[in-house]
Amino acid sequence: MSNQNETRILLVDDEPMVLSSIQVFLQLETDYQVLTFSSPARALENLEKNRIDLAISDYLMPEMDGITFLGKVKEKWPIAPRVLLTGYADKENAIKAINDVGLYHYIEKPWNNDDLLLVIRNAVERSLLLRQLEENIEEIEKAHSELAQIQRRILRLFQ
Repeated sequence: MSNQNETRILLVDDEPMVLSSIQVFLQLETDYQVLTFSSPARALENLEKNRIDLAISDYLMPEMDGITFLGKVKEKWPIAPRVLLTGYADKENAIKAINDVGLYHYIEKPWNNDDLLLVIRNAVERSLLLRQLEENIEEIEKAHSELAQIQRRILRLFQ
């Protein structure tokens, strides 16, 4: 399983203060690699080159809303949990996003750092466990295929 410093969090918000405050907080509290973008389009370009373990996006952004952005993240990295940052007025849209894009969690602004850290750590752990599960399934399928080949060879010997 990956260790913490290989863990990548994608953070998208059009407000530089939000980006820097969360990035600095996570640098102080974790070893996660935090990729920050003020542009959802640039963040999506980055997704083509980099695996992520968690995506956090603001809801209201001029270029693209957070639900649309997280839907595109889900297409590229389906097991990466998706978290929406939202103002209180956007709470209904955040709840709608739970179903629309498989939202892991939503966090209201202003957030509590302890709550934010708990959500992030739990989401990252979930992501790492799901990735490990996928790897284990691949190993089992490979072993099954090898056993089937051996079985066919044995059967041919007795025909």
